[in-house]
Amino acid sequence: MNQETAAPHPQLGYPIRNFSVPLSPTPRGARLARLLAVEQLRSWELPLEAPSQIVAELAANAATHGRIPGRDFRLTLYVVGDTLRIEVTDTRGDRLPWLNRAEPHADSGRGLLLVEALADRWGVTSGLPPRKTVWAEVDVGRTRHPQG
Repeated sequence: MNQETAAPHPQLGYPIRNFSVPLSPTPRGARLARLLAVEQLRSWELPLEAPSQIVAELAANAATHGRIPGRDFRLTLYVVGDTLRIEVTDTRGDRLPWLNRAEPHADSGRGLLLVEALADRWGVTSGLPPRKTVWAEVDVGRTRHPQG
């Protein structure tokens, strides 16, 4: 008789957490994205200030520049190890974001500059057409993770 011994599955030393929600591409949907992110981060006992501002900027961009009537954008938060990853996916893959050096007196155009300043890493990933995901990562440190 031939027996195989299955190796035990490796156990991670930290929890993997995620949260994902579709939202309407409107100012109200962008505001709700920030509010939901704050509550989720609070429940995970993670820092709020920088991540909530990143969510606000990415969601506002999705509602403003990624808007197609009838198509939602998606907010996703992941925590793996010491990293919080924020993703906002919209259905305007043809409109890629770029860092805009806004005029000093301009009322808008600084959102991604703020994301770049607050995030440890950020970028854009093309998805299945017509989607794109703008993501940002914040190193949160293992000491901030609750046990369990």
